[in-house]
Amino acid sequence: MTPLQINEVAPRDGLQIETVFVPTADKIRLIDALSSTGLARIEATSFTSPKAIPQLKDAEDVVRGIQRRETVGITVLVPNLRGCERALSCEVDEINLVMSASESHGLANLRMTPGQSLERFADVLRVTASSSVFVNASLSTAFGCPFEGDVPQARVLELVERLLETGVDGVTLCDTTGMANPAQVGKLCDAVLARWPDTPLTLHFHNTRGMGLANTLAAWQAGITRFDASLGGLGGCPYAPGATGNVCTEDLVHMFEQMGVDTGVDLDALLAVSATLPRLVGHDTPGQIVKAGKADRRYPMPKR
Repeated sequence: MTPLQINEVAPRDGLQIETVFVPTADKIRLIDALSSTGLARIEATSFTSPKAIPQLKDAEDVVRGIQRRETVGITVLVPNLRGCERALSCEVDEINLVMSASESHGLANLRMTPGQSLERFADVLRVTASSSVFVNASLSTAFGCPFEGDVPQARVLELVERLLETGVDGVTLCDTTGMANPAQVGKLCDAVLARWPDTPLTLHFHNTRGMGLANTLAAWQAGITRFDASLGGLGGCPYAPGATGNVCTEDLVHMFEQMGVDTGVDLDALLAVSATLPRLVGHDTPGQIVKAGKADRRYPMPKR
């Protein structure tokens, strides 16, 4: 059985919508703690404009300040050519480009249509061609748009094809506002894997409607082994109405470990890091296992 690869996105996707700025030193401590738990990759930050996302204005300082481990890939979100140049100067392992499958969300989130996003990606890929950095493209609203509703599967497949023609190394399908259902997930994953079986394919789910783990399971049953997840269930798209946190990393790891699926992650170590989040962000987090304990937790019999 192929081990899973978990990409932890809380330092970027989770912290970007927090109302209080998390100090740089605290971000570095969080990433360093996460990197010791066995996660395959950590999305450390976003090299976007500080005016657009002030919570991540310290991107260079964070990436240059963290402890690098050979077994943990450091990935960052890159919105444009300038962001790519900043990321490459920090010697990241992977850059993540983002576009939308729907016109409306693309305009709301990026001020670009999908076609314009693809043109911008081509500029970025010309710069990365001489480097060893892995280039991934995340396709938002692949399972539905909060403005337009259904996004046809044919549309998603067309955009995946165009992304690969542009030269990206991998693709992430994103359920940006938690609109997906397990049947839909299985069908789309089957279609993508049938056409591009050798392309690294990642799934990114939100738990907006409580189906994050169910959708993760459906993707795994279709053959997916790469998943984004966010510690504590933090996160959400600031330009997608109603989008709440990502599927929770420790809950996802717990589910798979209970099923006998190798995640490569030390769940106890991960839970210990998750327990520090409320102090870090100033509020409770949605994760369940950190509150309830693992399924093998036992209690003493009540006294009669």
